[in-house]
Amino acid sequence: MADNQKYSDSIKESQITLGLEQSVEGVEAPEGELHLRFVLPSGDEFALPAVGIREVMQQEPDRITPIPNASPLLLGTINLRGEIIWVADLGQFLGYPNMLNTDRSDIPVIAIEEQETILGLAVDKLGAMQWLDIDTLQIPQNIPDHIAPYIQGEWMDEHNHYVRLLDQIAILRSARWVA
Repeated sequence: MADNQKYSDSIKESQITLGLEQSVEGVEAPEGELHLRFVLPSGDEFALPAVGIREVMQQEPDRITPIPNASPLLLGTINLRGEIIWVADLGQFLGYPNMLNTDRSDIPVIAIEEQETILGLAVDKLGAMQWLDIDTLQIPQNIPDHIAPYIQGEWMDEHNHYVRLLDQIAILRSARWVA
């Protein structure tokens, strides 16, 4: 018992102060929820909630296998650690006329998931992960009717650009995939 007390005392004496008590005071908890921002070939910026994203990857175009007689919205399939998933041109799905440039070394793909369904969304450029406050989400203004069902709202960013929040469940369940 005395040995345990000596050991406990020596632990207390050898503890190192990390200085955390000074740095914690100035740290603020982030507002909102974590989202991934990205850009489509049209130049429009969107965001997806991080909780619905399974994985973000850079995919070589020749690793996306085209599937004959599939929807023109689909670029093909990829093998994600033994699981075959469809990859779609998100801009084309949303009805934008600008097709994704696949003549490049890597294509950014965001794999979204809901229950057992996974879909890869090919985009033009990936942005940053950012905390976006859902309470400041605005009703979308001037959006085309064909994308309205997939937009939950929009934010005005610090550069006065709109960032539109996509509804990945509406995208996954859309009847447009079978058209």
